[in-house]
Amino acid sequence: MQEFYSVEDVAELLGLHVKTVRGYVRDGKLKAVRIGKQYRIARAEVEAFTGGGGAAGPSRAEVRVEVSAVVQLDGVGRGDADRLVTAVLAAAGAWSSGESRPLWVQAVRDEPRDALRFVVLGPPRRVGDVLGLIDDMTGDMR
Repeated sequence: MQEFYSVEDVAELLGLHVKTVRGYVRDGKLKAVRIGKQYRIARAEVEAFTGGGGAAGPSRAEVRVEVSAVVQLDGVGRGDADRLVTAVLAAAGAWSSGESRPLWVQAVRDEPRDALRFVVLGPPRRVGDVLGLIDDMTGDMR
């Protein structure tokens, strides 16, 4: 008989957060069966995912590294915020064109607090490019 684990069991076994394991299941990186509102993951699938038990783990081509960053800018007026958002979104679009893993950038303006927040997700080098651009553009505001 095959042994099954819950998402919580797999998270504990692998030393990961439960949300991380659920993300792997949703993304198809870790195969699971949905029973009612819960996922069940076969022991063989956990072994294949971790490269144990003789099953092949992810190939080098499947390895994916992503970075997320949140940048909070306080005291940014509307004009400066509009200029920053336009420049960052344009650069992110240009850097993403032709890439297999595009950047995801979200900008949120908090008018009452004169604040601007960027949320950036993507390959480490490209996220670093966005952070560098924001740093360069805000250097003269400080």
